[in-house]
Amino acid sequence: AGAAGEQPLALPAPGEGGGEDGGEEVRTVTVGGNPVQIDSLGPVVVNSDGSISRIANWHEMTEAEQERTLRLIGKRNRKRLGRGDS
Repeated sequence: AGAAGEQPLALPAPGEGGGEDGGEEVRTVTVGGNPVQIDSLGPVVVNSDGSISRIANWHEMTEAEQERTLRLIGKRNRKRLGRGDS
């Protein structure tokens, strides 16, 4: 809650502030033979308590490290979300 008369910040229009059309880096990596699109922040991690987070050093990992991490995070996320282990 801001001061009286302040307008809330608006979301950017489509194509202006990130995402595939807005210039944010989106790349495709292959995990288990399947293409996966990842933005510059990296994958979403489902924590054991159900909260979500990101991997802090994602941008510092090599492509091989990112692919391994995606494979492991994907399996763990599916398990934590009750969608199996494969």
